[in-house]
Amino acid sequence: MPQGFGLRIFGPVCRGLAESMSQGEIEMTNRSSFPTCWFLARLTVVLVLVIVCAPLSAQQITPSEGTQADRELDFANLSHDVEAMSRQFGIYKRVAKLVAPSVVHVQATPLPQYRFRRDAEEAGSAVLVRYRGNDYVLTNRHVIKHSDKDHIRLELSDGRQLQPTKIWGDTETDVAVMAIDAPNLVPARIGDSDLADIGDIVMAFGSPFNLRRSVTRGIISAKGRSNLDLGEGEVVYQNFFQTDAAINPGNSGGPLVNLRGEVIGLNTAIASSSGGNEGIGFSIPINIAVRIMRQLIEAGQVERGFLGVTLDGNFDTASARYVGLTNLKGARVKEITAGSPASLANLKIDDIILTFDHLRIEDDQHLINLVKRTEIGRAVEMVIFRDRTTLSTMVQIVRRKDFVDPSQGR
Repeated sequence: MPQGFGLRIFGPVCRGLAESMSQGEIEMTNRSSFPTCWFLARLTVVLVLVIVCAPLSAQQITPSEGTQADRELDFANLSHDVEAMSRQFGIYKRVAKLVAPSVVHVQATPLPQYRFRRDAEEAGSAVLVRYRGNDYVLTNRHVIKHSDKDHIRLELSDGRQLQPTKIWGDTETDVAVMAIDAPNLVPARIGDSDLADIGDIVMAFGSPFNLRRSVTRGIISAKGRSNLDLGEGEVVYQNFFQTDAAINPGNSGGPLVNLRGEVIGLNTAIASSSGGNEGIGFSIPINIAVRIMRQLIEAGQVERGFLGVTLDGNFDTASARYVGLTNLKGARVKEITAGSPASLANLKIDDIILTFDHLRIEDDQHLINLVKRTEIGRAVEMVIFRDRTTLSTMVQIVRRKDFVDPSQGR
């Protein structure tokens, strides 16, 4: 390398000298000066090569003791820095060790009528949970929707393979739960997803591309994601966590976990132009998933919340500015059902509901989805805009079937 380096630099000098010789300039003007010129030129080339190449040779071929000592010092400093970070690294390892026994690989063979569908999935993930002393597997409905309990195989971390004894699913939230019966199961610890915040470090577990027991790490990038087009109306009532923890096909139904080892979400979908992870994944908050699970187990179906308002579908930007809003936001109330939670909370016609349960309302459908997925009997804070002033009120969500409309005598 030093010789080549030198030739590329000094080649033009040699060629210039050769060209002068070929033209006979040196010989014609002053023959006696040629030996001196040639000697000086060669001496210059040799000296420059020595100056340029000697340091390279010293570094690449025969490193000095001082250089080796510096490398040893760098290695020692690096080791010291890693030791300082080992506590953080250790947390990831401890979380993985605690959560892994609760992660389930799901193999769902499509029924004959679905085997040629492009959306028929055959593999996914799930998590073991315990409810009222019984063990269940919690996952996404789309992972198993084209199969049945006789064609589903659940593979545990210890290698055991089980079949569910019963299956429930909710189409509109994409939550499914399967009953299982086996000894020595390790249920996951369930966290409180309402406490999760943007920037929290999370870990995603599952079987991406059928690669079992995979773990990735990232943060919660956003909360309350909705109005996502997930195809064929999947997940009507949306309120996702967004995360950059790598989620790929096969991760669906696997747990999203905080650094306490608690499950705070079910990995459900990705935004991708390639079909693989691009740093935008979505998880159902575990509080929603568990609430749906409980209703499915106890009642076999999910009850939707009821507020008692009819919304104005013609509320647009011009209308928003006319009433004093700077931009289009929220949902405007067109009618209120007598005796409903909205009526009891003193809502009025033309009120604009800006937030529901601390979430900003994007449009009518967003509010409808939030209300329907809210737990029955829960008191929720709403912020409304009325007469160019914002007001706060509490409303208690009820069951539609339990609601009695006094105007109809029911």
